[in-house]
Amino acid sequence: MDQDIIVAIATSRLEAAISIVRLSGPGVIEFVQTFFSGNIIDLPTRNMAYGYMLDGDKRIDEVLVSVFRGRHTFTGEDSIEINCHGGVYITDQILRLCLKKGARLANRGEFTKRAFLNGRIDLSQAEAVSDMISAQNDQATQLALKGIRGHISHFISDLKEDLIKIITQIEVNIDYPEYDDVEELTADTLLPMSQDLKNKMDRILEQSKNIHLIKDGISTVIVGKPNVGKSSLLNALLEEDKAIVTEIAGTTRDIVEGRVRIGSLVLNMIDTAGIHETDDKIEHIGVEKSLSLIKQADLVLLVLDGSKPLDDEDQRLLEETQNTHRIILINKKDLGNVLDVDGIEISAKHDEIEQLIDYIQNEFDLSALNSDNAQVLVNQRQYQLLAHAAQSLDTAIEAMTMGIPVDLIVEDLNQSWLDLKEILGEQAKEDLLDELFKRFCVGK
Repeated sequence: MDQDIIVAIATSRLEAAISIVRLSGPGVIEFVQTFFSGNIIDLPTRNMAYGYMLDGDKRIDEVLVSVFRGRHTFTGEDSIEINCHGGVYITDQILRLCLKKGARLANRGEFTKRAFLNGRIDLSQAEAVSDMISAQNDQATQLALKGIRGHISHFISDLKEDLIKIITQIEVNIDYPEYDDVEELTADTLLPMSQDLKNKMDRILEQSKNIHLIKDGISTVIVGKPNVGKSSLLNALLEEDKAIVTEIAGTTRDIVEGRVRIGSLVLNMIDTAGIHETDDKIEHIGVEKSLSLIKQADLVLLVLDGSKPLDDEDQRLLEETQNTHRIILINKKDLGNVLDVDGIEISAKHDEIEQLIDYIQNEFDLSALNSDNAQVLVNQRQYQLLAHAAQSLDTAIEAMTMGIPVDLIVEDLNQSWLDLKEILGEQAKEDLLDELFKRFCVGK
């Protein structure tokens, strides 16, 4: 790992009360002392010193310098944070001074990468740091905080412990068959242990399926034929006039998007073009986009005009959306309802959508995923690795039930073990690490 001193601005590049310039690396305290007027050489860890940043005889800024020593810092190595005035120009001046004196500009995510490489955190915790920065709501924040505290590390380590017990017993039988006190293993002995472990993996995978709804929001598509009130519904949810609303059918020819917060939920809203038969080429493209989005959405809001009987286009939409996670909305309740269809009655034009909001909050109650007992993975990399580990274990279990000798099963078990290690970064390749940490911001 690099032994040089890295530096970056850790706060936003905007005018503010203060900014923080962060440095880390061996000898960083002595390095900063050479251009800081205060005394930090003998300063205890997690303490501050007052003084000036100096470029020769010139005072650059009045600052507070925080000192962090040893392996209990964020990076696992000596670190410094310079708290300066929050002007963009003056912050850049301090950054340039650090570079002039010999520090190197940090790469994206390099502080967190050093924390990982120094053994301060594992890869799942590093990913949780990135999740905390990008969190959009309280549930996502709490989920990221659990990851930072090592929640994923603990239950993956437990799976590893269960698996290594199985592998170790097989290896002992293979390597030391002559010892009388070594029990001869059979599939009947290993099968219950392996099936119990597989059940644990399956439970984690099942609980983790909907975690993207917390992190990324609920992909929500509004569909319906033209002029049923889709755009009015979008505007009512957004509490702004983002979509054009007129009495002319087919006003929305393309996709209109917005983001809605409902309690702790985030809905990524998409108002689609009205779905109907049309000879207009532009409208036809919009209709095709709408049909495609229905299949990809986490939630489909199907809007029907309650003041008019169902027609062929309504029936088509009911069929197109029947296998989706859909909510049927009977709009224009202020004009009366003539439909014999189960759904939630609303008046989007008059912002009467409270029943819909209550229904969505109950339907997508994700609080259980953030409970202390919930064991969830938070991204596709982790999910795919555990899924592959479970698949390898399942192959081994199938071999056990077929009566295949246990020494021929160990290869699949070892593959499962390697997948579990990679979740925590214990098997991570350098190019994978580079790609992961590039997604972080500079200064983190």
